[in-house]
Amino acid sequence: MSSSSLSVRNGTVLEDEWSEWDGGPVVACSILAVCFVVGVPGNLLVVWTILQHVKQRSHTVLLILHLSVADLMVLVTLPLWIYSLAYSWVFGQVTCKAMVYIIHACMYASVFLITIMSVERFLAVRYPFKMLQWKTSYVMHRALGGVWVLALVLGIPAFLAQDFEETEDGTQHCDSTEYSSVPFEVFCGCLQTLVGFVIPFFILAVCYCQVASQLRQIQSRNKQKSAFLIGSVVVAFALCWLPHHVVNVANIAHLLIDPSDEQYLVPNVVLFIVGALAFISSSVNPMLYAFAARNFQGGLRRSAMAKLFQEVTSHVAAQVKEKELQTPDCSDNGMNKENTSSDV
Repeated sequence: MSSSSLSVRNGTVLEDEWSEWDGGPVVACSILAVCFVVGVPGNLLVVWTILQHVKQRSHTVLLILHLSVADLMVLVTLPLWIYSLAYSWVFGQVTCKAMVYIIHACMYASVFLITIMSVERFLAVRYPFKMLQWKTSYVMHRALGGVWVLALVLGIPAFLAQDFEETEDGTQHCDSTEYSSVPFEVFCGCLQTLVGFVIPFFILAVCYCQVASQLRQIQSRNKQKSAFLIGSVVVAFALCWLPHHVVNVANIAHLLIDPSDEQYLVPNVVLFIVGALAFISSSVNPMLYAFAARNFQGGLRRSAMAKLFQEVTSHVAAQVKEKELQTPDCSDNGMNKENTSSDV
C-alpha cells in the first residue's frame, strides 16, 4: 500500500485537498500563532515562578512544573508548523520526524502527569494516613522519571511512521504517515487512544467522583481551591484532546471495516479544528493558574501566582502535620517527619 494512500486515510491535508477549503491553512496558522503567543510566555512564567518563588514545593506544584515544561516543548515547535502551512516544509525529514515525536511524547507525558495529580488528590483526601508512607521526594522523583521514560518510549511509533509528502509543484508538507501494514496502523491508533486518553480519563473520572464526594463533608477553602485547580486542568485537557481521539477512533473503525478503501471519511475542516484544539491544550493551563490566583493581591501577576502555588504547598504540608498529630503511631516515624512535611 502506497504512502499517499495511507496519508489520505490518516487525514493528511495535501495540497490538492486544501483547494476544497482555501481558508483552512489561514485559520490554522492564526490559531497556532495565538497558541504560541499566549502559551510560551504563560508557561515560561509558570516555570520561572515555581523555580524562583516557591522554594518548598508540594507534589502538586512539582507536577504542575513538569506539565508546563511538557507544554513548552510542544509550543516551541509551532513556528515550524506555521511556516510549513503558509509555505512549505523546508526543514528536512529528520526534523519532521523529531517534531512529531516531541508532540506525541509530550502528549503522553501531559496526560500521565495530570493523572498522577488526580490520583494524588484522591489519595490525600480519601487515605491521608497512607499518604504519609510514600509522600517523599524520592518517590515523586522516581514517578516523574518513570512518566518521562514511558512517554518517550510511547512516542516512538509516531516517529517511525511520520513522513512528508512532496506535491507536483515541489512543495513539501510534513503531514503524512506511512505504516508497514494495516495491523500496525490499527495497533498504533489503539495504543494512542487507549493509553493516551481512555484509560487515564477513566482513572480521572473515578478519582474526581471520590474527591467531590469527600469535599462535600469538608469546609476547607484551600483544599477546595487545590481540587478545583487540578480539576480545571483535567477538564481543559479532556475537551482539547477528545476530538482528536474521536477522529482517531473513526479512522481505526474505517480500517477495520474496509482496509482497501482509501477515502478518508472526516472532512478537512474538522481536521483543522481538531489539530488546533490539541495545541490549545498546551497554552490554556497558565490562564487557569492566573484565574485561580485572581483573588491574591500583588504588584505583579507572577506574585499572585507564586502565592497560589505557595498556598497549595502550605495547605498540603499543614494537612500532613495535622494527621501526624492525630495519629499516635506516626510519632514512631519521627525521623521521617521533616522530609515528609517538606516534600508533600
